[in-house]
Order: sequence, then C-alpha cells, then structure tokens
Amino acid sequence: AEEAGVPPYNVLVGCGADELIDLLIRVVMEPGKDTLVDCPPTFGMYSFDAEVHGCGVHTLPRTPVDDDGTGLPSFAVDVDAVNALLDDASKNIKMVFLACPNNPDGAMLSDGDLLSVLAAARRNNAVVVLDEAYIEFAGIPTRAPWCLEHDNLCVLRTFSKRAGLAGMRVGYGIFPDNLAEFLWRCKQPYNVSVASETAAVAALSNPEYLEDVKQKLLSEKSRMYELLRDEPFASSLQPHSSAANFILCKVLSPMGGKAIKDQLMTEHGIMVRHYSTKLLDNYIRISVGTPQHTDRLLDGLRAVLSS
Repeated sequence: AEEAGVPPYNVLVGCGADELIDLLIRVVMEPGKDTLVDCPPTFGMYSFDAEVHGCGVHTLPRTPVDDDGTGLPSFAVDVDAVNALLDDASKNIKMVFLACPNNPDGAMLSDGDLLSVLAAARRNNAVVVLDEAYIEFAGIPTRAPWCLEHDNLCVLRTFSKRAGLAGMRVGYGIFPDNLAEFLWRCKQPYNVSVASETAAVAALSNPEYLEDVKQKLLSEKSRMYELLRDEPFASSLQPHSSAANFILCKVLSPMGGKAIKDQLMTEHGIMVRHYSTKLLDNYIRISVGTPQHTDRLLDGLRAVLSS
C-alpha cells in the first residue's frame, strides 16, 4: 500500500493477478447479461474469465500504428471505438480491460487515452481495469493513486515480473472504496500461501535489489534490441520497441516462427513464445534475461537461421 501510494484498505492481494481478474468479473458482472471490452492482442485471461462466467466479450482489436520509426506496428488501443461501444447502452458493457504496458508487444497507454476511457465508462456505469503487470519496466509512475480519485478504476499489479515470483502466485489490486468493500466480502480466505507471502514480503523489504535487477534488465533489453536489428538477424526478424521486459519480433524468415521456436527449444534448450493468430501472424516474443542469456539466444538464433 505504501509503495502504491494508497491506504491498505484499498489493496487486495490475490493468488496471482489472475485470481483478481476472476474476482472482479464475478463481483461486477451478471452472467448472461453483462459484457466486457477486450482489446487484443493482449493478455488472454480477460476474455477467458468472462466466458467462463457466462459473460459476453466485445473484441476491439488494437490498431497497428508505427510510433517508433521502425515501420513496425505498435498495437494501440482504438480509444474512439472503445468509447463508442461504451456509449451504446444496448451492449450492457460493465468492464473494460486495458494493459499498460501491453502484453505481448509492450505498447503504452497515455494518460489522455486512459482519462478518455474512464469518462466514457463513468457515463455508462462501467469499470475500467488497468493491468500494470509490467509497469516497473515502463519508466512511468503507476496509476494506482488514480483509484482514489476515479471510483470506476481498478489497477492490477504483480510480483511475477519485477520480483521473479511467477511460480509463487502473488498479485495485488488497488481498488476504489466502493468496489473494495464488495471484493473484501467475496475474497476467499487464505488465498495466498505462507510461502508466497513470505517471498513477497522479502521482495518488498529489499527495494535496492529490485531496482538493481530492473536497471540491468532494461540495459540488457536495449542491447538485445539493437543486436536483433543488425545482421545476421535483421533479414529474418523485425523487433518491436517495448516498454516491458520482453521483445516481440515479426518473423520474416521463410522457415517461420514455429520452426524457429521448436529448433531453439529442442537443439539449444532455449524457449521463446510463438504466436500465429490473425493479429499476430508469425511472431515470436523473447523475454529479457542476463547478458549470458542474450548471448546464448543469439548464438542459437544464428545456428537456427543458417540451417
């Protein structure tokens, strides 16, 4: 709560942010009637949980915009389309999920765009959920304190990325008073294990270490990005600029992204994420690690792409 700049009452800890997404949908939405807005490509749990609970999903694909000078699209939220959908009372929209930075491309959401969606949501009694899973890498302050000023904004955070505790499942949300009351009533007791709680407290007690790791990751991301833009990789991969701790790459090589992923894993013991969807056709996403990890990745890519 101190780090987020809000009172403890407004913070709810969950078994990963995924549990809080599920809890929010159960508290806010009525199955079979209410719907939410999802803006892919993005984190898949928003639409997954809505469908599990029998709620509708309005899909508004992000707009490809070249905003980094590379000629590659940054997947920006179509704010006008989101607001128009919210203003259509027949859609029964109760929630809008947005991520900043977005997963899987690392795109950002400006203050102005967020405020615009919040205003449209308020006009229509809807809640905006801002997923800040990667915010520590973005170089901007969290919007968590905004929840004290906007009673229709929720902000989700996690220890999975910056603290490397993904397997421990510790997420938390910052909620306005009017929602916090009902979320506290519905939260299951003992939802975070003692081991996970201990790990999270240990991470919070050592902010200097977390900051040091973050700065090293950011430095290594810049190094990886520049190397991927150079030969022998530039003719096979096009990396996106990213405000997170990963780099999304469009695959240009005729061997395709899946073959690259499979060969990196089976022949070199390196795992990358492969995407082959309508919006992300033939992409891979690479997480940033140590300089040694980057060197090993590039060696593996050289071997795979030359095979």
